[in-house]
Amino acid sequence: MDIEAAARRWAEVWSRAWPRKDAESIVALYSDQAVYRALAFREPKVGLDGVRSYLKENFDVEGSIRCWFGQPVVHANRAAVEWWGSWFENGGPLTLAGTSVLTFDPNGRVVDQRDYWNQVDRITEPYPEWRSEP
Repeated sequence: MDIEAAARRWAEVWSRAWPRKDAESIVALYSDQAVYRALAFREPKVGLDGVRSYLKENFDVEGSIRCWFGQPVVHANRAAVEWWGSWFENGGPLTLAGTSVLTFDPNGRVVDQRDYWNQVDRITEPYPEWRSEP
């Protein structure tokens, strides 16, 4: 499996599916045994049902989503992908800029995801030097 291609596919699917709240397209990127950890100190979501529940929890409170994804940085079976997202959550503006560290199985499915981000309570688009296309 070409890990760079898998990471690019991950970024492309997320960039289309997140604004549409298309959880099933995103869930299809993950293995049955995936471990999804959003922030280091949160309990992980495990398996496809865990990924699906994480997405539902967040999609239920997010509106008017805009997002951008950078070029993957790849080593062995792992990739890091920078991303940027802005939306309204529970009526207030929010922007997150972060990175997902992904580990892929031999079939190109994510088996481990760890997200790290910063956030501000306003809508902010990526700054000009930020690479915005996967």
